[in-house]
Amino acid sequence: MSTAEIIVIGSGIGGLCCAALLAHYGFDVLVCESHALPGGAAHAFQRQGYCFDSGPSLYSGLSYSPSSNPLRQVLDAIGEDLDWVNYDAWGCCLPEGNFSAKIGADAFCEILANLRGKEAVQQWRSLQRVMQPLGEAAIAIPTAAFRANPGVVFSLGRYAPAFLQYARYAKQLTGPFSEIVQPLVRDRFILNWLDLLSFLLSGLPASGTIGAEMAFMFAEWYRPQVQLDYPKGGSGAIVAALCRGITKQGGSIRYNSHVETLLVEGQRAVGVQLRGGEQLRARRAVISNASIWDTLRLIPPEAISPRFRQRRQATPVSPSFMHLHLGIDAANLPPHLDCHYIVVNDWDRGVSAEQNVVAISIPSLLDPTLAPPGKHNIHVYTPATEPYEPWQGLERPVYDRLKEQRSQVMWQALERIIPDIRQRCEVTLVGTPLTHARFLRRHRGSYGPAIAAGQGTFPGPAMPLPGLYCCGDSNFPGIGVPAVAASGMIAAHTLTPLHKHLHLLRQLNRVA
Repeated sequence: MSTAEIIVIGSGIGGLCCAALLAHYGFDVLVCESHALPGGAAHAFQRQGYCFDSGPSLYSGLSYSPSSNPLRQVLDAIGEDLDWVNYDAWGCCLPEGNFSAKIGADAFCEILANLRGKEAVQQWRSLQRVMQPLGEAAIAIPTAAFRANPGVVFSLGRYAPAFLQYARYAKQLTGPFSEIVQPLVRDRFILNWLDLLSFLLSGLPASGTIGAEMAFMFAEWYRPQVQLDYPKGGSGAIVAALCRGITKQGGSIRYNSHVETLLVEGQRAVGVQLRGGEQLRARRAVISNASIWDTLRLIPPEAISPRFRQRRQATPVSPSFMHLHLGIDAANLPPHLDCHYIVVNDWDRGVSAEQNVVAISIPSLLDPTLAPPGKHNIHVYTPATEPYEPWQGLERPVYDRLKEQRSQVMWQALERIIPDIRQRCEVTLVGTPLTHARFLRRHRGSYGPAIAAGQGTFPGPAMPLPGLYCCGDSNFPGIGVPAVAASGMIAAHTLTPLHKHLHLLRQLNRVA
């Protein structure tokens, strides 16, 4: 029977950040990954010379240090970095028209002046003024300082002056972002825009997104001379850096190792059993990077109380995705393409309405090595708006017909940017909620929890079963890369001796 000090279930960004930090601290770590590739929803894959990102492609705060981005903090801690490409704009195809939206303190005001006039600019400036101290508060205490045990008093104690300085903003930071916006903004376009930004960060509109998430974004995106980042090599390069952080310290990653159940002895998690019956023992802890619904399925019925199981099982579920991954001929494309686009078909339907918002990424514009010479790779998706129910239990050919039907909104969005896109395709891959469920082992193919601000809290890494901890998008607000990286960091530090944690904070130049 194989053993390790700590076993991590799943190699999503949260699990890899957690495992890499634990390996850095000297723990014997084993990651069990069900798929043949690491990275979870952020993994990369190749087809016919094209390298595709399966998931996130919009990054910021990663090309410099020190940074408030938790993923950057993890990379700094484990001594890994990547080559980054910087850019400062993304394309928008909205009911008001098509334009390129630059990030930065003043850029959005230029858009507002053209679309809505002086009053809208004044409302935006008022919001910026209110968000400035909230943004400072959101990043004043680094995620790297948190841990989920009494040692947090000491790891956070060094930041007591910052905590006291910004304590008066606690209610705004923990409440819905919409409550910050409502007294300041009346312009319908700005309200729609903030709903869109909130949705892209959390999977929920402004009324369901906590103020801290948006304060973090304002602090990052609306500061002078800000730029967005893209890793050379795509999202897979980030995954590879985290994997190196694990293996160079003696940790290991096992692929095609699907965990079927937790091993529990004496009311304590002591390991996992893989499909096929192999058992792996964890001498200290098991950490699940699976979603809460998938984690609950791993826990034997008698190991936790029915009440706890029922309560966590009832966590609201975000919808899933539709995806297009395309490899295309790049000859004579329209000039001045942006790397990323967001398409909104109808504001009145709401940003979370089915097939209303479409995201488009052409990362080979930034990194030509992701596609063969003279070609481009494209990723199109409907973010967290595709219901699972129409797909449940489908078999071919009904499944194929629904794929064709439900993918049309993505083709139509892309045709607004590249009108002859269908004639250019050399590789065409369509993903559905069943694809998410199958390859990412995601409950109902879900994007993650839909815990609305003021209607529930994210629980952190602790579980009521000794020896079991969790990380990933079920444990920290926001279901993008910074949130899952933060969850992995907190889970790792919860298991780390306090003196080592404090030493790392000094290394990261986070304390005087």
